[in-house]
Amino acid sequence: MKTALLLVLAGVAALAALPFLLSQGLLNAAIQMLIAALFASAYNLLCGQAGMLSFGHAAYFGVGAFGTVHAMNAIGGAGLLPTPLMPLAGAACGLVFGGIAGWFATKRTGTYFAMITLAIAELVHSLAPHLKGLFGGEAGVSTMRMPAWGLDFGSTTQVYYLTLAWVLLSVLLLYLFTRTPMGRLAYGLRENSHRLRFLGYNVHGLGMLVFAISAMFSGIAGGLQVVSNESANYVVFDPALSAAVVLNTYIGGVKVFLGPAFGAALMTFFGYAVSDLTQSWLLYQGILFVLVMMFMPSGLAGLIGTTGRLRQSIGMARLVPLVLLSIAAAVLLSMGGAFAVEMLQRIFSQDYRAMAKLAAGGAWPPVTLLARAWSPTAVATWAVPVVLIGAGALLAWIGQRHLKQATERAGGAA
Repeated sequence: MKTALLLVLAGVAALAALPFLLSQGLLNAAIQMLIAALFASAYNLLCGQAGMLSFGHAAYFGVGAFGTVHAMNAIGGAGLLPTPLMPLAGAACGLVFGGIAGWFATKRTGTYFAMITLAIAELVHSLAPHLKGLFGGEAGVSTMRMPAWGLDFGSTTQVYYLTLAWVLLSVLLLYLFTRTPMGRLAYGLRENSHRLRFLGYNVHGLGMLVFAISAMFSGIAGGLQVVSNESANYVVFDPALSAAVVLNTYIGGVKVFLGPAFGAALMTFFGYAVSDLTQSWLLYQGILFVLVMMFMPSGLAGLIGTTGRLRQSIGMARLVPLVLLSIAAAVLLSMGGAFAVEMLQRIFSQDYRAMAKLAAGGAWPPVTLLARAWSPTAVATWAVPVVLIGAGALLAWIGQRHLKQATERAGGAA
């Protein structure tokens, strides 16, 4: 417990120091990472803790965003609340809309619940462009941050610290909720709702309350998005945002409280870092999700617990070679897979096909990758990913055997 608290405090200190270490562009990316982390944490309250898989949580993020932008434009642009308190408008809108939608959605469970949440989100996404008075049509609604409390909020640094304060407070409140009796009952919804009903609990009311609280914190995330961007567009209702929070949450790990926040921050940074380098970054994100679900169902955050258990069972001396083998295997497999994907993406692109048609004799032009020209018809070109993937698979196999032997030795010694 003390170790976890120290790690959290160290993480908070690192986040507080980021404005002194990053450029303004990267600081904007850090703001988006914090917002994505809060959104994933709010979603995990519903999905990970209560076991209710929602496919339309962008609806509550978007409602919170538009509630905040209208609050900022209220009273002739002076704002309904001081700028630091504007996310409260998003919280209120998310709570009200989440309570209404949750009343309907939690009437059903499982697949039917997921389809109802998807239908509600699609309904809002379809109506938003047509309700121009409320959502501003395709242009959206713009606003401006007003000075408050001696701050003008004109710099990215001030917006970052405002976002950080709200995210830390919201995540703390979410954690405290999980420690309450009602938060504990939410686990019962996931494990055995029939038993809860048999014990006399109002399962529908409990599910609706958890849904509304999750929507409220999602609305805070949407409000922070508006405070950062000074605008809101109906794109915030896009199904891709609902899909992204599901992916981020499961990649991070739903069984660890901060796992979804870690996954969301990591994948948001991945998008900023890789989207400018390749057009296939969404494919990489999908591949990562599939691999995590197949080989690490507890998520990336679950690796910490797994490593700790292995250290206790086989010892640090046997664990270090295993970790090094795993890292080397992952790097080689990633390099080989990325090489193959980038080559194929360039070969099947429209620009390359146009070049091939213009080439003399129907020859395939070389593909430029890693500052070098590669012939698509050369055996050596495709030998590169084959060798890398083969070497990575071999190291993974050796690591698996090393783990098996270490576990057997530890068991024999015990």
